[in-house]
Amino acid sequence: MRRLIRDNALGLVFLALFLLSLAGQSISGVAAFNEEQLAGGGSPVSWAAYVTSSSFAVDVAENWQSEYLQFLLYIMLTVWLVQRGSPESKKVGEEGPQSDAEQKVGPHAGEDSPRWAKATDWRQTLFGHSLGIVMGVIFVLSWLAQSIAGVAAYDAEQLTRLEDPIGWSRYVLSADFWNRTLQNWQSEFLAVASMVLLAVFLRERGSSQSKKVGDPHAATTSAD
Repeated sequence: MRRLIRDNALGLVFLALFLLSLAGQSISGVAAFNEEQLAGGGSPVSWAAYVTSSSFAVDVAENWQSEYLQFLLYIMLTVWLVQRGSPESKKVGEEGPQSDAEQKVGPHAGEDSPRWAKATDWRQTLFGHSLGIVMGVIFVLSWLAQSIAGVAAYDAEQLTRLEDPIGWSRYVLSADFWNRTLQNWQSEFLAVASMVLLAVFLRERGSSQSKKVGDPHAATTSAD
């Protein structure tokens, strides 16, 4: 058990942080929601009612879709684009999907390579793009969840103001939807750009996301 935890510590810690922050969001969220309810002359709701509401769902989903969009774009763009000196990038000149030998697929696969990497048909193609595909699917599903929960929350507010609901098709073209969406997108893009560029000149000793402290700024990886 100790070895299992050590070998998977990074993933386990982030999963624990995710669950703790989600729980914290639900507790602070229901408190803020009930404050608004009381201020508007409404009745407070229970925690269980809040975490199953469209208000909570849209807040969670809009963060998830922006995160997975960030991952999707980063995965796809780093196939073709490089940043000299950044450990987040391949070396200059290595742009593109690389050869079968470099990727260790088909006849170039090793004995311990995944079974689908050894295949020479559609399975190799699918496995070779599986990370981008899964990230893309999660992004699309999160985006749909945000839009569906968002229109439910928006129409509920419309009804409390004795105004007509607008429906999903109008909501995804509305300023409210894109204001929520672009607020998250811009922060994700800035965070990635900061990591890519600052890692050229700054170091964090022992981190896999940093070059070695003594590596030159122009070295894209420690092997340069």
